Amino acid sequence: MNLRVVEKDDIDFLVETLNDIDFDSEFLPISQTSKAEALRKFENPSQVATMCERQRFVIEKKDGTRIGTIAHWLAQPERFLEIGYDVVRSERGKGYGTEAVQLIVDYLFLSMNIGRIQAFTDVRNKASQRVLDKAGFKREGTLRNAGFVRGHKADAYLYGVIREEWKEPKILTKISLRIRDKTLPQPQDEALRQPTDDDSTNNSYV
Repeated sequence: MNLRVVEKDDIDFLVETLNDIDFDSEFLPISQTSKAEALRKFENPSQVATMCERQRFVIEKKDGTRIGTIAHWLAQPERFLEIGYDVVRSERGKGYGTEAVQLIVDYLFLSMNIGRIQAFTDVRNKASQRVLDKAGFKREGTLRNAGFVRGHKADAYLYGVIREEWKEPKILTKISLRIRDKTLPQPQDEALRQPTDDDSTNNSYV
């Protein structure tokens, strides 16, 4: 598995997944966007995206197949790092979500002077909660009416991991980024991957 920064060539994939109401399952709001709008946001990020220093990566299989995205940004006003992730439905349950979260956590703690990473997930999203548990996050609380999802108010769990709990890399043993596209190294041979019932979308109400 590989993580790399989103590029212009990925816009079609992003639009396809954003417009697929089944991609984000029942735990995220329905949204629709055009390719022109996605390109505009890519080339001219909003003020909010700039302030939050949002960075999105494509999750790829070893053969280059795009299977999802993972992003990090600064949650305001506390400026804690927050992550969010999606894996396409056909590739869930194979451990990709867990591996992507472990890899991005290693990368962020190794490359940035931060003390905390957090994530939100719908209280009904058991698969996403398992991903965060396996990646070393702890459930810290419940936010009532944290979002509006498909016609209903939704509660969310807050998960967090601090540097003292992380201690050392779980997958990424050294930072190896290509300057042009910041590609994170492939952490393991896919032939060694063990099936799992994890992998889903997590929820961000930001």
